[in-house]
Amino acid sequence: MNSTFKKILISFAIIVGVFALLIGGYVGYVMIQYYRYDDKVELGVDRNSDNEIVSLHREYTITTYNIGFGAYNHDFSFFMDEGYMKDGTYVQGKYVRARSKDIVLNNTNGVIETISNLDSDFMFFQEVDKKATRSHGVNQYEMIMNHFSSYASVYASNFHSAYLMYPFNDPIGKTESGIVTLSSYKVNSAVRYKLPIDESFPTKFFDLDRCLMVTRYKVSEGRELVLINVHMSAYDEGGVYRKKQLEMLNNLLKEEKEKGSYVIVGGDFNHDIAGSLNAFETQQKVPEWVYVLNDEDLIEGYRFVSSKNHPTCRSTDMAYEKGVNYSVVLDGFIVSDNVMINSVMNLTQGNDELFLYSDHNPVMMKFVLV
Repeated sequence: MNSTFKKILISFAIIVGVFALLIGGYVGYVMIQYYRYDDKVELGVDRNSDNEIVSLHREYTITTYNIGFGAYNHDFSFFMDEGYMKDGTYVQGKYVRARSKDIVLNNTNGVIETISNLDSDFMFFQEVDKKATRSHGVNQYEMIMNHFSSYASVYASNFHSAYLMYPFNDPIGKTESGIVTLSSYKVNSAVRYKLPIDESFPTKFFDLDRCLMVTRYKVSEGRELVLINVHMSAYDEGGVYRKKQLEMLNNLLKEEKEKGSYVIVGGDFNHDIAGSLNAFETQQKVPEWVYVLNDEDLIEGYRFVSSKNHPTCRSTDMAYEKGVNYSVVLDGFIVSDNVMINSVMNLTQGNDELFLYSDHNPVMMKFVLV
């Protein structure tokens, strides 16, 4: 073996070794950074309200809004989403991160303005970033808290990750994101319940740390109003973990029913909860990720409350165009039978537009405790 060839082999071995060392170091970093929260973790109330008692026989307003970490203007599509047009054409989303910090700020401010106009007593938000590469470091939770400065505020993390290098051309990066509950009444306790999720390798490093956030409020006559903010699984082939999550939720609902609590569950169920599979104009086929839930899936004494006046979620395998993207109702509420519903409505934003600031539209419900 001549010296030149030997030098080439040594150089190649060094390069391979350095590359393997870098990969191994990165995998070790991700594994060390990985953790899941325990079940039934008591949450701190970041700011509370002085209003002590929720009254019977008075109308209240509650809203829920998945804000999509501020990325989803009409031009945004998400790289993990894929689907088919009715003519068989395959489509797939493009992006991981919001295309600019200005877009995140504009969408977050649009969300805040939309909800501000409703004068809600209680508010649920999902996909709210505290600090994340995908949302260019914008602290959406801080923006929401600062605007609704008189409201009690609670945050529960449901997506926390080390810097993820996938996909290589536009990495997810580092993420701290969660669900948020605001209320004009004093939060007596707040607890994060762990939802069952896929813990297999490597899925566990990319999937959300799904959870329920339960906040409790005093009601006149000694009972409690129990609000449950939820963001259930979306990417779950065969619906295995969705079934487990629903079973856990039903167990919690049963416990509260036995106590005589007033219960409202709200958020992004990632299921069609309104019988809306083919309710809205579209040029796409029904996506595989759309599963159906109805009242028969809940324990006795509870029911879904939703509307089909507008869809609440659009497909993100392509940029949004009204009448083209598939859309469905995934967002809304579950209520106990001692909660009377006066109205429920899926809302537009801005100049009466759909999906202007997120891939979801907000939902507003007016209710009375009886």
